[in-house]
Amino acid sequence: MTHERHLPEHGAGFKKVLGRLDAIALGVGAMIGFGWVVLTGGWLNDAGTMGAVLAMVAGGAIMAVVGLVYGELVAAMPAAGGEHNYLLRGMGARWAFIGSWAITVGYITIVAFEAVAVPRTVEYIFPKLSHVPLWTIAGFEVNLTWALVGALSAVVITWINLRGVKQASTVQVFVIIFLAIVGLMMVFGAFTRGSEQNMEPFFHNGVSGFSLVLVVVPFLFVGFDVIPQVSEEMHLPPKKLGGTIVTSVLIATAWYVMVILTTSSAMSAHDLANADIAVADAFGNLFTSGAMANVLLAGGLAGILTSWNSLLMGASRLLWALGNSRMLPRWFAKLHPKYGTPSNALLFVGALSFIAPFFGTEMLSWLVDSGSPSIVVAYLLVSIVFVILRRREPEMERPYRIGGKHHGGVVIGVLSVVLCLGLAVLYLPGMPAGLGTAPYVIFALWWVLGLIFMLRIPRGIAPGADAEERLVAASESRTRSR
Repeated sequence: MTHERHLPEHGAGFKKVLGRLDAIALGVGAMIGFGWVVLTGGWLNDAGTMGAVLAMVAGGAIMAVVGLVYGELVAAMPAAGGEHNYLLRGMGARWAFIGSWAITVGYITIVAFEAVAVPRTVEYIFPKLSHVPLWTIAGFEVNLTWALVGALSAVVITWINLRGVKQASTVQVFVIIFLAIVGLMMVFGAFTRGSEQNMEPFFHNGVSGFSLVLVVVPFLFVGFDVIPQVSEEMHLPPKKLGGTIVTSVLIATAWYVMVILTTSSAMSAHDLANADIAVADAFGNLFTSGAMANVLLAGGLAGILTSWNSLLMGASRLLWALGNSRMLPRWFAKLHPKYGTPSNALLFVGALSFIAPFFGTEMLSWLVDSGSPSIVVAYLLVSIVFVILRRREPEMERPYRIGGKHHGGVVIGVLSVVLCLGLAVLYLPGMPAGLGTAPYVIFALWWVLGLIFMLRIPRGIAPGADAEERLVAASESRTRSR
């Protein structure tokens, strides 16, 4: 494949091998990672059972609105890189970089999160995992054997993805099925052995508790946007492609609500607050079996694999798109000659996830907090460009059109903008859910690095359907003149 992308022959090196089930498995699997295992106890402590449920439903509703916007755009522009293409067409090169850079850091932080979550989970099952102390970070002693579990998992997941998107997707479908079985067991246990009394208090800390749960929603729901990243590798009619996004968001919302309700029914709030991993302990308590807690954690490992797999796909396709348009070095734009996968981009993200476990478990909360604001920035920009394109290009072919041809779609787009702005406010210093120092530092460092790359992008690349071709031509002309 050449490095230039001539639409609509964009990305001819990708192989169309994914169907509707693959798309839903990728979207749902990306959203149902490991956060539900380690964070649910905190949600219940922060907001109470129904406070946490309402925050999750509100978050799911916000993401569903954003998902509608994405659904229309991906159906209209089914090209690898998702947001990158929409923003290039509607807002120009530099805004396209900002949006792509934002969602890329969201993906990478979650991939790194999963790499740390693997040894955290395995150690619960095998308590004597940690040997050969290396160093202590934020009070956590990092041991070589502990870190290697996550690092070697990174090698395996990256290798699967290098071999081809279909192989990675097949793994995804089977793991999702196992995760669904664990979910059904949780519901059965709650109905047969759970207690409504355990679910008290239903509300805790009022608006502050609600906000503390709502603020993690972007991190929990990031993943439906993986579908646009791999849209060029799907043999689905564009109209159905758009619908899979909203379906994925609704399934993920139902999952998180189910986890909150079943966990709170299993143990008292006091016992959950003192649990090592609240969801696992709750599941074991429902069946009065420590072995069942390990089964739940196997489901957690399944969630890790699905999220890690999906978001590694998404991050690599975005880095490929940025390299292909010369916003990042061309090295990222290489496709594997045999498997048609963005091999260098995959190796880059894989290397970051290999390193992450060596920073210890405190990285879990740092990664959640530092990645979420960037994810909201990307969603906000996509919502804005949706409104821009509806007004500037009303006749653009939209196989999956939301809200009709006229004002209905624009209203949904404006609502998405307002909701994303509301989420963004939650991260500001002084707000109830403001971030700690370490997440702000990680957030700032990523954006300083992004600014360095953005300043290399040629000026004056106006938005339009051919924006990428003009950007590539300008970048290569500037390179030749040096």
